[in-house]
Amino acid sequence: MAEEAGAMAGLEHPGWDPAAGEEFLREALRLLLEDAVRKGTDVTEKVCEWREPPELRDLLDLELRSRGEPPERLLQHCRDVVRYSVKTGHPRFFNQLFSGLDPHALAGRLLTEALNTSQYTFEVAPVFVLMEGVVLAKLRELVGWSSGDGIFAPGGSMCNMYAMNVARFQRFPECRSLGMAALPRLALFTSCDSHYSIQKGAAFLGIGTDNVRLVATDERGKMIPEELEKEIQKAKAEGAEPFLVCATCGTTVLGAFDPLGAIADVCERHGLWLHVDAAWGGSALLSSKHRHLLAGIERAHSVTWNPHKMLTVGLQCSAFLLRDTSGLLQRCHGSGATYLFQQDKFYDMSYDTGDKSPQCGRRVDCLKLWLLWKANGTQGLAQRVERAFACSRYLAEEVKRRDGFELVMEPEFINLCFWFVPPSLRGRESCPDYWPSLGKVAPAIKERMMRKGSMMVGYQPHGTHVNFFRQIVTSPAVTRADLDFFLDEIERLGWDL
Repeated sequence: MAEEAGAMAGLEHPGWDPAAGEEFLREALRLLLEDAVRKGTDVTEKVCEWREPPELRDLLDLELRSRGEPPERLLQHCRDVVRYSVKTGHPRFFNQLFSGLDPHALAGRLLTEALNTSQYTFEVAPVFVLMEGVVLAKLRELVGWSSGDGIFAPGGSMCNMYAMNVARFQRFPECRSLGMAALPRLALFTSCDSHYSIQKGAAFLGIGTDNVRLVATDERGKMIPEELEKEIQKAKAEGAEPFLVCATCGTTVLGAFDPLGAIADVCERHGLWLHVDAAWGGSALLSSKHRHLLAGIERAHSVTWNPHKMLTVGLQCSAFLLRDTSGLLQRCHGSGATYLFQQDKFYDMSYDTGDKSPQCGRRVDCLKLWLLWKANGTQGLAQRVERAFACSRYLAEEVKRRDGFELVMEPEFINLCFWFVPPSLRGRESCPDYWPSLGKVAPAIKERMMRKGSMMVGYQPHGTHVNFFRQIVTSPAVTRADLDFFLDEIERLGWDL
């Protein structure tokens, strides 16, 4: 009883010290600005400070103990986290399809975390429900739709899975209640170079990876419409029921754009849902110079678009866009939970948009994009896109000019794919060990740059091609000096291989 009385007495005051919490937060924000933002984007600092996993585990002191630690120790943990993390905002981080650190987007991300709400109902997220609607409408307008639907989702992979689920529901609404057992064997179609989320989605949704028909691509990685037609006819002859085609605008490795007009023609002939995975290439729609790459996208039924990639919005910001205006998204995913979506609320329930998503709790992903857009305007975002193209074009010309560098192909987008051929392999192209030996160069250079911390860039094999570098520039902080350094450093690190 005494213990219970003591616990009850403790309820007279907050369970934490607000003044101490505010002081810690002030110091943590100062550390964030100095270490993560200023140093993390300083070209004279390392991109990463590599440590092997066992050493890193010891350095970080990750153990969770029974008693709390003092503020000074917590701030040191924060410094260690920043020190040993990869600085994706660094001007020489070229490793992923995202990079850079935009101050306005970061402010939006910090506000999102501080307000800590869930975007499912107007009552708990009134500002963000309205904001999401405006941002999604603007994205749809750029696609070429004057109306439609959509929702932000946790990543482009999930957006693609939403498309697969909605397309299946539109064709077979009974699948929602009866499941796959009530359906014929389905077939969906995507290119050999499409994102792996299509395969994962087929497994996750019970469609089955064997029912993903991979369509051949041309030498540039674009889906061949005639081959799509053949695959559809083949699937029908085998007794399968085609329902979806997923085209890609901006493939992960080569940056290829499928011919949407011709693919849409095939889909219309067969009555198939056309989804366009423009997670990577969608931002080219902002540029009048480059939106032709996505010609025909307005004919799609749904689109995936990741502003967190080319627009440096910050992870994550992924939009699933629909041309449909009939409420298909709500009918497909909604469950009408009475503890969230009460039917007798005092406001217009059409603003409770959360039931369009398979999620319950849903992070606010619109604020950072909205604030970035407010700061730069559509014209500023277009300039950001065009600057990225200019960086890639400059690098492509430099690669062609320099000895020992060889393009895999001329870039159509901002994926610059190339080999570095060290002096020991030059002139040996006809030797049987040339390509296997060249395939070992990129991994060796990558290890050296990581251990040095000078920069980061990705590599991979692709089809019959041995390992090559895939260089991506999305950060507006990158200058010509960084691009020159990039090629010079590749040469320095690989010269003796």
